[in-house]
Amino acid sequence: MGVSRAAKGVGDFLMETVGEAVAEVILSLLACVVLLLACVVLGFLALAVYLNWSHSPRFTIAGIGLLSLVLAFGGWHGLRSPGRGRRRGLAALTVGGFTVAAVMALFLLLYGTGCDCL
Repeated sequence: MGVSRAAKGVGDFLMETVGEAVAEVILSLLACVVLLLACVVLGFLALAVYLNWSHSPRFTIAGIGLLSLVLAFGGWHGLRSPGRGRRRGLAALTVGGFTVAAVMALFLLLYGTGCDCL
Protein backbone atom coordinates (compact mmCIF):
# COMPACT_ATOMS: atom_id res chain seq x y z
CA MET A 1 0.00 0.00 0.00
CA GLY A 2 2.77 2.46 0.92
CA VAL A 3 4.87 1.65 -2.17
CA SER A 4 2.05 2.36 -4.62
CA ARG A 5 1.22 5.65 -2.88
CA ALA A 6 4.91 6.67 -2.99
CA ALA A 7 5.15 5.70 -6.67
CA LYS A 8 2.02 7.74 -7.43
CA GLY A 9 3.47 10.72 -5.54
CA VAL A 10 6.75 10.50 -7.47
CA GLY A 11 4.84 10.21 -10.75
CA ASP A 12 2.73 13.26 -9.93
CA PHE A 13 5.85 15.21 -8.99
CA LEU A 14 7.59 14.28 -12.24
CA MET A 15 4.54 15.18 -14.33
CA GLU A 16 4.29 18.56 -12.61
CA THR A 17 8.01 19.25 -13.02
CA VAL A 18 8.02 18.30 -16.70
CA GLY A 19 4.87 20.36 -17.30
CA GLU A 20 6.44 23.42 -15.69
CA ALA A 21 9.65 22.99 -17.71
CA VAL A 22 7.70 22.69 -20.97
CA ALA A 23 5.60 25.73 -20.10
CA GLU A 24 8.74 27.75 -19.33
CA VAL A 25 10.32 26.76 -22.66
CA ILE A 26 7.15 27.70 -24.54
CA LEU A 27 6.96 31.08 -22.78
CA SER A 28 10.65 31.75 -23.45
CA LEU A 29 10.26 30.96 -27.15
CA LEU A 30 7.14 33.09 -27.32
CA ALA A 31 9.01 35.93 -25.62
CA CYS A 32 11.80 35.71 -28.19
CA VAL A 33 9.35 35.75 -31.08
CA VAL A 34 7.40 38.65 -29.60
CA LEU A 35 10.63 40.51 -28.86
CA LEU A 36 11.84 40.08 -32.43
CA LEU A 37 8.47 41.17 -33.81
CA ALA A 38 8.45 44.17 -31.49
CA CYS A 39 11.91 45.16 -32.73
CA VAL A 40 10.76 44.89 -36.34
CA VAL A 41 7.62 46.94 -35.63
CA LEU A 42 9.64 49.57 -33.75
CA GLY A 43 12.09 49.70 -36.64
CA PHE A 44 9.27 50.32 -39.12
CA LEU A 45 7.78 52.95 -36.80
CA ALA A 46 11.15 54.69 -36.54
CA LEU A 47 11.48 54.60 -40.33
CA ALA A 48 7.96 56.00 -40.73
CA VAL A 49 8.69 58.78 -38.24
CA TYR A 50 11.97 59.60 -39.99
CA LEU A 51 10.37 59.72 -43.43
CA ASN A 52 7.37 61.67 -42.16
CA TRP A 53 9.63 64.09 -40.27
CA SER A 54 11.60 64.81 -43.43
CA HIS A 55 8.33 65.50 -45.24
CA SER A 56 6.41 67.42 -42.56
CA PRO A 57 7.56 67.81 -38.94
CA ARG A 58 4.21 69.32 -37.89
CA PHE A 59 2.23 66.29 -39.05
CA THR A 60 4.71 63.99 -37.32
CA ILE A 61 4.27 65.76 -34.00
CA ALA A 62 0.50 65.82 -34.51
CA GLY A 63 0.44 62.08 -35.24
CA ILE A 64 2.53 61.23 -32.19
CA GLY A 65 0.34 63.48 -30.06
CA LEU A 66 -2.81 61.85 -31.42
CA LEU A 67 -1.47 58.36 -30.71
CA SER A 68 -0.53 59.43 -27.18
CA LEU A 69 -4.01 60.86 -26.62
CA VAL A 70 -5.67 57.68 -27.89
CA LEU A 71 -3.60 55.51 -25.54
CA ALA A 72 -4.18 57.89 -22.62
CA PHE A 73 -7.93 57.97 -23.31
CA GLY A 74 -8.01 54.17 -23.45
CA GLY A 75 -6.07 53.89 -20.20
CA TRP A 76 -8.34 56.40 -18.51
CA HIS A 77 -11.49 54.60 -19.62
CA GLY A 78 -10.04 51.19 -18.80
CA LEU A 79 -8.76 52.01 -15.33
CA ARG A 80 -11.51 54.23 -13.99
CA SER A 81 -14.48 52.83 -12.15
CA PRO A 82 -17.15 51.67 -14.59
CA GLY A 83 -20.25 53.77 -14.87
CA ARG A 84 -23.66 52.68 -15.93
CA GLY A 85 -23.86 50.61 -19.07
CA ARG A 86 -20.98 49.25 -21.07
CA ARG A 87 -18.26 50.82 -23.16
CA ARG A 88 -19.20 51.57 -26.73
CA GLY A 89 -17.55 52.82 -29.87
CA LEU A 90 -14.43 54.86 -29.45
CA ALA A 91 -14.03 54.06 -25.75
CA ALA A 92 -14.06 50.31 -26.40
CA LEU A 93 -11.58 50.68 -29.26
CA THR A 94 -9.16 52.80 -27.25
CA VAL A 95 -9.40 50.52 -24.19
CA GLY A 96 -8.56 47.60 -26.48
CA GLY A 97 -5.53 49.42 -27.89
CA PHE A 98 -4.34 50.41 -24.43
CA THR A 99 -4.82 46.84 -23.17
CA VAL A 100 -2.82 45.36 -26.06
CA ALA A 101 0.00 47.86 -25.52
CA ALA A 102 0.04 47.26 -21.75
CA VAL A 103 -0.03 43.45 -22.03
CA MET A 104 2.76 43.49 -24.63
CA ALA A 105 4.87 45.77 -22.43
CA LEU A 106 4.30 43.59 -19.36
CA PHE A 107 5.01 40.38 -21.28
CA LEU A 108 8.23 41.79 -22.72
CA LEU A 109 9.26 43.12 -19.32
CA LEU A 110 8.76 39.76 -17.62
CA TYR A 111 9.98 37.34 -20.30
CA GLY A 112 11.81 39.41 -22.90
CA THR A 113 14.55 40.54 -20.56
CA GLY A 114 15.76 36.97 -20.04
CA CYS A 115 15.74 36.16 -23.75
CA ASP A 116 19.16 35.58 -25.27
CA CYS A 117 17.89 35.64 -28.83
CA LEU A 118 19.16 39.15 -29.66
